[in-house]
Amino acid sequence: MASTNLRTERLELRSVRDNDIDRILEYRNLPEVSRWLLRPEVDPAAFRARWRRSAEDPNDHSAAVTRDGVVIGTVSLDVRDSLGQPGTPPNTEAEIGYIFNPGYGGHGYATEAVTAMVTYSFDRLGVRRITAGCYADNLPSVRLLEKLGMRREQHGVGDSWHAELGWVDGYTYALLAEEWRHRP
Repeated sequence: MASTNLRTERLELRSVRDNDIDRILEYRNLPEVSRWLLRPEVDPAAFRARWRRSAEDPNDHSAAVTRDGVVIGTVSLDVRDSLGQPGTPPNTEAEIGYIFNPGYGGHGYATEAVTAMVTYSFDRLGVRRITAGCYADNLPSVRLLEKLGMRREQHGVGDSWHAELGWVDGYTYALLAEEWRHRP
């Protein structure tokens, strides 16, 4: 079982507990949050089951982000094999994502938590490449990924369906471990 427990100056990243789910759903289902998610509406029972499954997956290092014991967000990290021919080393790539309570926005908590998870991925898990995706119009997410030093590798023109906006552009970002270690 993957168990991610990290501490930063102001935050703790730890495994999601059953009693966290209702709190996560409260902010996850806010219109300003769900607007930018691929699955804007979720069934609470299915959502709870997904988190339980993730806790049993050794390649899922997703975590609840807490501030003074209160869950303010989640950071997901799924480790997987990179694309390649036979002999490609296993578990060398990860996809990262995050959802934060907008009531805690503007304090750098998302940046702090995602930075901790990126560092953990490269330094402790041995991942060599991390990717992330977002709608191009989700400017807070774009800013966060670029603040981390992630490179925009793909701009998909009209490649993502948005229930409210129709076909919109999507971005894919990536970062290599060597770039992370040599950042200014």
